[in-house]
Amino acid sequence: MKTGRILCVTSTFPRWSGDSTAPFVLHLAQDLQALGWQVDVLAPHAPGAATTEVLDGVSVERFRYLWPASQQTVCYQGGALVNLRRRPSEGLKLPALVAAELLALARRLATRRYDILHSHWLLPQGVVGQLSHTIGRVPHVTTVHGGDLFGLNSPLMRAFKRFVLQRADAVTVNSSFTEQGVRALVPAPRQLRRIPMGVVTAALSAGQREQSAVLRARYRRDPGPLLIFVARLVEEKGAGDLIDATAELRAAYPAITTVILGDGPERSALERRVKALHLDNCVHFPGWVAPADLGSWLAAADIFVGPSRTAANGQVEAQGLTFLEAQVAGLPVIGTRLGGIPDAVIHEQTGLLVDERAPHQIATAVRRLLKEPWLAQRLAEQGKAHALMHFSRAASARAFSALFDDVRSVR
Repeated sequence: MKTGRILCVTSTFPRWSGDSTAPFVLHLAQDLQALGWQVDVLAPHAPGAATTEVLDGVSVERFRYLWPASQQTVCYQGGALVNLRRRPSEGLKLPALVAAELLALARRLATRRYDILHSHWLLPQGVVGQLSHTIGRVPHVTTVHGGDLFGLNSPLMRAFKRFVLQRADAVTVNSSFTEQGVRALVPAPRQLRRIPMGVVTAALSAGQREQSAVLRARYRRDPGPLLIFVARLVEEKGAGDLIDATAELRAAYPAITTVILGDGPERSALERRVKALHLDNCVHFPGWVAPADLGSWLAAADIFVGPSRTAANGQVEAQGLTFLEAQVAGLPVIGTRLGGIPDAVIHEQTGLLVDERAPHQIATAVRRLLKEPWLAQRLAEQGKAHALMHFSRAASARAFSALFDDVRSVR
């Protein structure tokens, strides 16, 4: 068992148990603790969240950066980059956020002993971590998730990114695509390792299987098929392309059903699109579901489709955890040739790839899987084996733990 204490600083962390915010940082903290590390998390406060608590076994402190709390709207609800793009005025709050995070982190490092400082996202956590880590001489490891690297590309922001990448004790990336982006910005980081975020790989419980059967009976119209999409409903996730593909497929498959699982700012526009195409009985929007229920929803479907796009600011899907979750659930997967998706969806081996913004290609791929069930089964089996072998939460935690040991021993 490892012994040591990690301070994790992040801007994306569940605000409460069962929150819609992506839980992968929480999962990593839990898995590191299972290996013997003690993990404390420092994250921005949000309306309705506790300032200090133990959340699902992890000690969390949330620092305030504006008063009243209702003004703290930079992070969460899709993330800072999404919020800044939708509401540019949020940028006026960034100095307060960065200053409060810097003070909170410096206070933590000055009053408690840590073996590792782990910052998630280059901006602002990587910068704040690099400025603060000398307090207590704590080694600094920063993790690049993609949006932080490919978004915010002004000369000043690129200079901040280089500052972190050139000086951090170690840098981790979540995909081959993110690694290429880091090396394009800084050809020789001090220590660079590719460690994908992991997904839950445990088999469904009896209760979850029963829930899955209920969902399949509710949404699938015999003889099917039932397609599923899982993501926050923002333009770059491409749900509109799947809706258009569903409209094309309906002629050959009148009983087709598509479930758009998730919520976000584009939901109203997508629902209007469904009505305009007269797909009300084909496309459903159940909304957001708790992470614990996602496996049941995925297992209820026949095909997973993730038609991600390049965002207007250049941001792309750097890893795509939902593709892996669908593979673990045993679904054949259709994704786009974009960002880090091909790490999980290897064309003709673990899934099918199409071009971005290509609804006709999505429809063609779906038809192919339905007409060649042996292919769908092979891709599903190989996709599941690939995800279990390379992208489990346990494998991710072991890799991070080994890196932390290496960095600590050098320091």
